[in-house]
Amino acid sequence: MKILIKLAVAAAAISGLCGHSHAQAPKAKSNAAPVAQAAPAPTAAAATAEGANTPAPPGWVARCSSASRGAPLECAIEQSAVLTKTGQLIVLINIRVSAETRAPIALVQLPLGLNLPAGAKIQVDDGKTSELQIQTCEARGCYANLQISPDLLAALKSGKQLKVSFQNLAKETITIPMPLADFGAAYEKIK
Repeated sequence: MKILIKLAVAAAAISGLCGHSHAQAPKAKSNAAPVAQAAPAPTAAAATAEGANTPAPPGWVARCSSASRGAPLECAIEQSAVLTKTGQLIVLINIRVSAETRAPIALVQLPLGLNLPAGAKIQVDDGKTSELQIQTCEARGCYANLQISPDLLAALKSGKQLKVSFQNLAKETITIPMPLADFGAAYEKIK
């Protein structure tokens, strides 16, 4: 319930983020579709009311796939945060273990309308903050990746909450909390 309320607050801030993205769309000469084509983001009151009646989101999900029957399985775990009313993806975190190095790598998808020079940050509970450099944006969002250090992996396994933060075009910091309760069990399935 606490996470849903925090997501509702973040939704209100992202509502402003989407609005800024729409305001910038006519100036930008890009092939990316503007966010305005998606359903409008809910207001803070609507997000709070909607979030109060929504069950808790599923936690970390493990997925495996293979290019063919003879190819090895490639597995990853992921979790996402979406706006309750519209289903708009706000943050998606996908963690896979590299076949070559056996080290975990995180791919983080963020919404459009970001202050790109500020990048993004992740933090487990009140621990050390890790900087994410946004590498590219396309119609579905902006992307950053991060090699997960052994210290960060240990924190993810023992932590309670992962915080993903970024700035909108108005340079307001938006923090999205993501629970870590089942991270360790999900990670064990893919390592």
